[in-house]
This record gives sequence, C-alpha cells and structure tokens, in this order.
Amino acid sequence: MMTRVSVCWRGALVVALACCSGWAAAAAVATLPAPADTGRFCQAVSRRLPNVSPALCAGTGLQTNGGRSVKGMPLFQRDVISPHARLKVLVIGGIHGDEPSSTSLVMHWVQSAMETPSNIHWRFVPLVNPDGMLQAKPTRTNAHGVDLNRNFPTPDWDKEAAIYWNKRTGKDPRRFPGTKPLSEPESRWVRDEMESWKPDLIVSVHAPYGVLDFDGPTVPPKRLGRLYLDQVGIFPGSLGNYGGVHKKVPVVTIELPSSLRTPQDAEIRQMWLDLLRWTAERLGAD
Repeated sequence: MMTRVSVCWRGALVVALACCSGWAAAAAVATLPAPADTGRFCQAVSRRLPNVSPALCAGTGLQTNGGRSVKGMPLFQRDVISPHARLKVLVIGGIHGDEPSSTSLVMHWVQSAMETPSNIHWRFVPLVNPDGMLQAKPTRTNAHGVDLNRNFPTPDWDKEAAIYWNKRTGKDPRRFPGTKPLSEPESRWVRDEMESWKPDLIVSVHAPYGVLDFDGPTVPPKRLGRLYLDQVGIFPGSLGNYGGVHKKVPVVTIELPSSLRTPQDAEIRQMWLDLLRWTAERLGAD
C-alpha cells in the first residue's frame, strides 16, 4: 500500500512519499534532520522539560514559523498532515513559561500524530512563551511581565481586564494582562495564526490544576485520559474566551496535574486517543 505523509511548515513545505505498510514506517521517513537553530533550541529547552531529551525534541522535526518573542527568540512548530485531512487543529503549549509539562506533552503528541491516522492537519507549537521558560527562574509571564493568556482581544477588554486584575487578583503580577490587548508579539502571533490559518479546533495545554476545560460552540469532551471536564469560567483576555466564545472556534484547554511532571506514557497516549475520538465524533474528523 502506498501511504503518503505530507509534513509542512510555514514558509517551507516538505513532502515525504514512502512505500510502506502503515503510519509507523511513514513517520520514520518524515523525521528529518534538525537544522542548527532547532538543535540549539532543543538543547536549551530539554534542560527545562520533564520527560523530553534533546533527541526526542530533535525527532519532532520542529522548524521556525516566523513568530518571535519579545527578546527575538523564534517560535517553532511542526505540521503533520494526513493524506485526506479535512480539519485543521492548532495545538499549543508553554503559553505560561513556568508550565514546562505543557510543552513536553505537545512534543510527545507530535510523535503520536506521526503514528496515528486521523484525517487532520495538525499544527503543533510546543512553546509560545520561550522568554518566560528559558529565564534563569522560569516565569508565567513573558519578558514584558505580561500574562499572555490574559492578552487576547476579548470584548470590553479595556474595562474587564483591568477590573479583573485589580479586584479579583489583587494586582497579582503573574496575571498582569498588559496595557492593551495584543500588546505582546507572542499573543499577536497566535491571533494572526487564527486569522490566516483558520483552525477548526484549538487545543491549549496548561498546568497544574488537573482538569479539562472547554469553550466553544459544540459539545465538549467529557474527559481526556484521567482529566475530567470542569469548566472553570471565562476570563477577560483568555484564549478560551477569545477563541471559543468570541470567535466561535472550539478551544479545549488541558490543565495537567503538575507543572513539572508529565503524565505516564500510557496516560499521554490515552489522552491523545480520547482527543481523536472526540474530534471524530463532534467535528467530523473520522
């Protein structure tokens, strides 16, 4: 059987054609040598990430996507496209720099996507906030001290974000929403990606509350692995509020139980399979 796996990155397209008996063999062909900048990135982040070696990071085939952090660090992504992809799913991690387990999970899921047929065009961006994670002491916020997950342009942001930060958080610096929506290059990149690429689903990985959250116009998943649905509310400037409520793009928010430890490999796999099952049932990816 001829299996075709298309692997592409923004600004570059690589198509790997392999004569093989299944996705596992095709995935091996699609694993390309990492360029020097990706190698440096993998060496740097693997020192911070649980359950991710430099070799595992390099094996994901990450490439720069044109996005940049405040300090000019590139954002990296990996696309995995099944032969007859009908849906586009954006998976992001590390929007908070002190949640390294979120970045680790996304990297492990790149491997899962290469091995599992799904009829989905996956776009994985494991680390949206490299400045925060790669500081000597990782921070939730970016290099400007802004919580990127409070910086999206939800309706009435100018009023609601300030009120929430002042009254509900007591001006907690870890949750500072910025001086205006989309003030940060990292949040602008996510917004621009939503506008230009138009994903059918966004999966945003966080930690450490151990729940599954959802915003959007369809029936949410009840569980992913051992994480059960517990919709925690809507926050001014959050990606869930902006994407799921305002833009009507379903947003699955995964809150891993620990910021510093990933789930066991079997649990990572089960979460992936549950996500595929729900996506097929509710968004027509089967």
